[in-house]
Amino acid sequence: MNAQTTGRMQDKVVLVTGAASGIGEAAALLFHAEGARLVLADIDQERGAALAARLGASFIAADVSREEQVEAAVLHTVRQHGRIDCMINNAGVVGAVGSIMETDARAWHATQAILLDSVFFGIKHAARRMRERRSGVILSLSSIAGVMGGLGPHAYTAAKHAVIGLTRSAASELSQYGIRVNAVAPGTTVTPLVEGIRGGREAAIQGATQVSPLGSPLMPDEIAAALLYLASDAAAHVTAHTLVVDSGVTAGGFASGASVLRDRPMSFIGPSGQGEHP
Repeated sequence: MNAQTTGRMQDKVVLVTGAASGIGEAAALLFHAEGARLVLADIDQERGAALAARLGASFIAADVSREEQVEAAVLHTVRQHGRIDCMINNAGVVGAVGSIMETDARAWHATQAILLDSVFFGIKHAARRMRERRSGVILSLSSIAGVMGGLGPHAYTAAKHAVIGLTRSAASELSQYGIRVNAVAPGTTVTPLVEGIRGGREAAIQGATQVSPLGSPLMPDEIAAALLYLASDAAAHVTAHTLVVDSGVTAGGFASGASVLRDRPMSFIGPSGQGEHP
């Protein structure tokens, strides 16, 4: 631990999905610095394993759209550490973009599978293990697209709204077992995925700055800090809550960062930020 950390997650066992890059990577780095025992899960085995090795963490390859692989990640965590204290459902894509009138059903369902089904799987299987100890924290990534309309990514917007609804309903059931369930809704954040959409890091930073009422780009480590707060004892009485971290975009009525996708033809933007869904 360095002088800037306080050990808020000391010896807590944390599973992070989508941990190989972006917000997941930032969360892994911060939680590690705060003393957590980490298990990282990602479909990108090379980057995920490299980050895990760097942090002295455990890695498991997982396609979060498949329930058995999410369950396997939870069971791997319990086998490695004897328990799971915090589950972070972070993995995601942009998915289907373009006109609602042209959206392909396969791309729609693929988007829901990655962004919504994975959260359901994570909550379900983490809660089963946390219930045994009558404690735990489950955090999921929504988006400002979950609290306002999007300009183009209809499937993404629907999924992120649903994550907030699922967070609230799951929290209402799981509180009796001492399990807190919350979500974070980031604004446009400068991640590798956004960089791919915008055409590079500088363009992504410029775009994030332009939509920010505070005039500064939102970075992954700032979303990680929100996750850390909700995971820590400082938020011991916070549950069923969605923490919006967006520089005031939603309150100020500014256009969401998704507006860059408004005029795109129907396509599926995957983990690399490019390419068509088959």
